[in-house]
Amino acid sequence: MSKVVGIIAEYNPFHNGHSYHIQNTKAQTGADFVVAVMTGNFTQRGNTSVINKWEKTKMALNGDADLVIELPTIYSISSAENFASGAVKILNELGIVDTISFGMEADDVSTLNNIANVLVNEPPEYRAILEHELGKGNSFPKARENALMMYLNDIKRYANVVKGSNNILAIEYLKALKKQKSSLVPFGVKREKVYYNSTKIIDEYASATGIRNLLLHNQLEEVRKVVPAKSYSILLNNLRQGTYVLDIIAYNDEIIYKLRSMTVKQIANLPDVSEGLEYLIKDVSNKTNNLIELINGIKSKRYTQTRIQRILLYALLGITKNDMELSKKITPYIRVLGCSEKGKMLLSQINSKAKVITSLKKYEVSNKNKSFCIGKQKALNRMLEIDKLATDIYTLGYKKDSKAGLDYTKGLILQ
Repeated sequence: MSKVVGIIAEYNPFHNGHSYHIQNTKAQTGADFVVAVMTGNFTQRGNTSVINKWEKTKMALNGDADLVIELPTIYSISSAENFASGAVKILNELGIVDTISFGMEADDVSTLNNIANVLVNEPPEYRAILEHELGKGNSFPKARENALMMYLNDIKRYANVVKGSNNILAIEYLKALKKQKSSLVPFGVKREKVYYNSTKIIDEYASATGIRNLLLHNQLEEVRKVVPAKSYSILLNNLRQGTYVLDIIAYNDEIIYKLRSMTVKQIANLPDVSEGLEYLIKDVSNKTNNLIELINGIKSKRYTQTRIQRILLYALLGITKNDMELSKKITPYIRVLGCSEKGKMLLSQINSKAKVITSLKKYEVSNKNKSFCIGKQKALNRMLEIDKLATDIYTLGYKKDSKAGLDYTKGLILQ
């Protein structure tokens, strides 16, 4: 029986650290296949992918992934909890994955698992501390961190654990496994040398954040040092062709226009908008035509820049609170972006009851008579509409060759 490991990633872009993660995972788990559930054109931190999802798929396959599946946009730009939940649902639904591997700053998975248990069970004492911390005006992540430290009462073991970006996501994966009663076995790979938000280069390693910063300043020789040769070639090709988007700033005018055209009530219906934040968003958007000024005018101790940027993407893509709630209640489709020659074997082994998309045209034709249905199919259709719109809007940020409809014209990436 083949051993299949699942990895949830953004690969924005695929770098030497990602390669280390895959190789270490395969060596330690004895995995025969690697399935990557990967974000598409927009990311969990409320920003853009440097290159489109098909180009990232090429990078992942070159980096030893065997099957690349798109995490639908609504999960890709959700809070860490819904991001993780959506991705774990896909890994479970495949029916072929037995292990989930993730990066972490922590020394061991058990430390993260203890935190996940508290967050899933929410003991009354922990809940009371959390409410108290939120009452001080802290952002939810900060309030949760403080509450966990006080509840677990072991500073030596847990200090700074929930500050690590990889740890935060790893904890959410563990929570999702518990809530979904998944049989997937968690496996952690300790992140070495360079952490998630670092802009440093150490030996041949840099974070994706650092690499995007290098790209922003056109420091291509530095980028070459920290990404696999094939990833660099793909990046360089897209840079030369103008088919890249370095930052959400590329949609400055579109976002300002969207917010100005929305009513306060419509803004209030965007996910993550609460406690009257809609009034501030509307007010600031009416006073500036600069996205950086807009974000700086809205963010606060309670509302982080990441949360604000996600809200801006929700507005740009027309995602509502109802859309977000539906995403939490259903199991998403499995949109296959590409596979290796070896990975073709996995396609035939996927759970026969799963909704698998290898061709968008064929999928839509097969479901055209179900489009009127209420319930799951309607929700899946809506999710897919968001994915298609996300691609069409994403290409507006290109320097040239900004075409719509790529979800129909781009085929499965085979390598």
